[in-house]
Amino acid sequence: MSTPGRKFLIARLNHETNTFSPVPTPLEAFAPTFGEDAYRANKGMRTAMAAFIELAEAEGAELVTPVSAMSNPSGPVHAAAYDELTRRIVEAVPGCDAILLDLHGAMVAENSDDGEGDLLERVRAAAAPGVRIGVALDLHGNITEKIVRNADVIVGFKTYPHIDMYETGEHAGRLLLEMWRGEAQYEVIWTPTRLMSHTLRSTTLSGPMKDACERAAAMEKQDGLPAVSVFGGFSLADIPAPCVSVVATVKKGSANAQQVVIDAFADQAVWQRRAEFVYDSEPLETSLAKAQALAAQANGKPVLLLDHGDNCMSGGTCDTMDVLQTALALGMTGIAVGPLCDPEAVAQMFAAGEGAEIDIALGNKRSLAHLGMHKQPAQLRGTVRKLSDGKYVVSGPIYNGMECHMGRTALLDIGGAQIVVTEQTHEPWDLGVFHCVGVDPTKARYLLLKSRMYCRPVFVPLSAGLVECDSPGVTTSDYSRFVFSRVNRPVYPLDRDI
Repeated sequence: MSTPGRKFLIARLNHETNTFSPVPTPLEAFAPTFGEDAYRANKGMRTAMAAFIELAEAEGAELVTPVSAMSNPSGPVHAAAYDELTRRIVEAVPGCDAILLDLHGAMVAENSDDGEGDLLERVRAAAAPGVRIGVALDLHGNITEKIVRNADVIVGFKTYPHIDMYETGEHAGRLLLEMWRGEAQYEVIWTPTRLMSHTLRSTTLSGPMKDACERAAAMEKQDGLPAVSVFGGFSLADIPAPCVSVVATVKKGSANAQQVVIDAFADQAVWQRRAEFVYDSEPLETSLAKAQALAAQANGKPVLLLDHGDNCMSGGTCDTMDVLQTALALGMTGIAVGPLCDPEAVAQMFAAGEGAEIDIALGNKRSLAHLGMHKQPAQLRGTVRKLSDGKYVVSGPIYNGMECHMGRTALLDIGGAQIVVTEQTHEPWDLGVFHCVGVDPTKARYLLLKSRMYCRPVFVPLSAGLVECDSPGVTTSDYSRFVFSRVNRPVYPLDRDI
């Protein structure tokens, strides 16, 4: 057997698109790195691209790393950004002997409803015959026929909160290397469903997604099923099928037999349990009453209030005030809030300086009129307690060791609440969100975090419990607030009788 060529293309391009989000996604939102800089941005990290790099280097391969780009979830990717980032990948394909891509699976651009599928189609067309393509995807990928048709190996995350990015890359890369060495031949099959899962019901900490992913992992130990992935989809996208699906990488020639297995798995683990993938929201007053009851028995620990209706890791603006205003109206005090994104307010507080008492219009500044929501900034009076550069290093399990920068950050004390206000939207990955402005979050009575899931590994162990607060924002679980005009119908739960 001849020695296979050793030039590997390895790239990363990640974006989860909320088509209802008013947060723009230009090229700079990705903070892209290119060439050697892209290599250095991932080497030794916990990304799927980092795993690809380690595997390729162990084989003595020459690496081509055209781009590494990741943006927080937001609105559709600007056409110019999509064109530039995908161009760099496609133009690097000719002459490469294997291709490994760290993608998301739910990218929508102004000029592409299927960001990953269109990219993979172009990559396949640019590659020499016989060059294999391996892909690592996020658990929330909206899988399409075009994605499946243009990849030889697909593996998705099996955790949410996501802590297995590197392991997923290692899995996909290992299978692709088997193909590259001529040791095995694989192909990809899939089973789509007509289920739009709520993101809060795609957690692998409990419930149907936990069961499905555990069963998928068990199936991978069977002969002929080297990779089985359950994709929860990302339903806050008005595209034809933002739905749950099951994808398997199988031995070449076994697709027909394994399709029967995967179809049955999708039916039993997903479709027959479809009602469990739906999150039913409750009024904020009801949620906050539960929080007050928990606080009465908290023994000094804070109660988490998770404002998942305005979470930047699903495309939220991070500036809505509904939960805080409702909590204050109910007489709740001892609230630590963070982070709230309001660059104008930050500028005003920096101009005033530490210790200044100010009147300030806070939050509710990003228009949600396209969703029929009309909010006004909260008129508050408070003291500027601390000013900071907003930098901290993640100490928790998700992106451990990553330096985070929230932009200039200020702490506003309004008596009943201390509010961390930032220039940039930011997920509360870590205690550093509060520590960087001198707040000990464990001393709060309530911790109001604009988060769905990623805060949980760090904050839940420190808390007396958590309450999910579904505020009216662009990441709400209340589908009735959105107009889905392009989704293929019928689909559950928009159509409950299917």
